[in-house]
Amino acid sequence: MILAAGTPAPDFRLQATPDQQLRLSELRGRPVILAFYPADWSPVCGDQMALYNEVLPAFAQSHATLLGISVDSAWCHQAFALDRKLHFNLLADFEPKGAVSKAYGAYDEDTGTSKRALFVLDGDGRIAWSYLSPTAVNPGADGILDALDRLGG
Repeated sequence: MILAAGTPAPDFRLQATPDQQLRLSELRGRPVILAFYPADWSPVCGDQMALYNEVLPAFAQSHATLLGISVDSAWCHQAFALDRKLHFNLLADFEPKGAVSKAYGAYDEDTGTSKRALFVLDGDGRIAWSYLSPTAVNPGADGILDALDRLGG
């Protein structure tokens, strides 16, 4: 089970680039979207991240920060983001493998990857909305946008 609405979001520090880290608590005071996904370069994940890249202006209207998270390395994320022209951070839940995914209940022990899970956090760092999508299904952005609207963004 992924973490439910009302739960404090576990803090974390992950690689955003090969030489930079990002701590979730640094983003307090504004909504944060966490998009856990199985792997860079997979067809559904590529489509999902491309869609979020297109929807970034709508997320920005709510002052929300989008973070993609998978167990791929920072180097893999860097190549994927460059190839797909992504304009948001992809965080490497690489070592210890899947530790952040596990903290959010979004780790698939069978495949060793993150599940396709979405979380919208409020400015106080609490989960306002969460959703677990089937792995083979792009969850889209409607649920995220509805959750941001409910936050008053």
